[in-house]
Amino acid sequence: MLSVFKDYRLIWDTLDIAIVAYIIYRLFLLIRGTRAVQLVKGLFVLLLVGVAARILELTTVIYILDYVQMALIVAVPVVFQPELRRALEQLGRVGRGGLFASAVTLPEAEVARVIDDIATACDVLGRNKIGALIVVERETGLKDIAETGTAIDGLVSSAFLINIFVPNAPLHDGAVIIRGNRVAAAGCFLPLSENPDLSRELGTRHRAAVGMTEQSDALVVVVSEETGWISLANAGKLIRHLDDATLREMLENLMKTETSAPAPFRPLGLDLFGLRQTGRAGSSRRKGGGRGAPA
Repeated sequence: MLSVFKDYRLIWDTLDIAIVAYIIYRLFLLIRGTRAVQLVKGLFVLLLVGVAARILELTTVIYILDYVQMALIVAVPVVFQPELRRALEQLGRVGRGGLFASAVTLPEAEVARVIDDIATACDVLGRNKIGALIVVERETGLKDIAETGTAIDGLVSSAFLINIFVPNAPLHDGAVIIRGNRVAAAGCFLPLSENPDLSRELGTRHRAAVGMTEQSDALVVVVSEETGWISLANAGKLIRHLDDATLREMLENLMKTETSAPAPFRPLGLDLFGLRQTGRAGSSRRKGGGRGAPA
């Protein structure tokens, strides 16, 4: 009987350790590439100092650290507010569909049409070096972002998207939100990424695209007005220097297999964007490109 109990206890202890290890791993993925990494390093240093102070019986240091610990209980939720928000949003996206589902379900043929219109519009805008920022809503609702712009509720078409971003158009300076097969809003403001690892070459549009995908499961397509190159942001990562064919393939792999639900967690890399063959993105230039250096 005692042997059975020990085996039972061992199984639960192993499960307990595995759960804690998984939580730590997910927390690491959550804060990687953000300023929170430096804050975690600072907390780790304080922890080491506290352990050393107790071993060496440094009374004054222990007294100070006790008060610092009390302050951290209040400060940590404030300092890590963006990361905590992302964690709760990701937790809420674990179960697809159901009562709280916000994504619009479309027939596969309609999804293909929307993808084709987005790729065609980006190709035309890129050739003419007209900047664009197109957000495709998925499971996470973007009502708060849409409310920063002008509500439209128009059917997605390549001509419609091109006309929105034409220079001097009323809504060209901002992002378009696509919900299902409708343009929900235009001229929207997106949150900028605070990732210190992003290239300094990236402008406001690209940082906004990454920032939007850090805080939601949306896909964001960017067209650079300097070079005309197309980029795609997903899950806080940006892949650049795309042509319209590669963009179309990526969007198909990310959208058509789910229609109304986000893709599951994938390892970082091109597979995150729906491409399994390395080196595919940006490998070909459009015919008659004549573009400057990629930006």
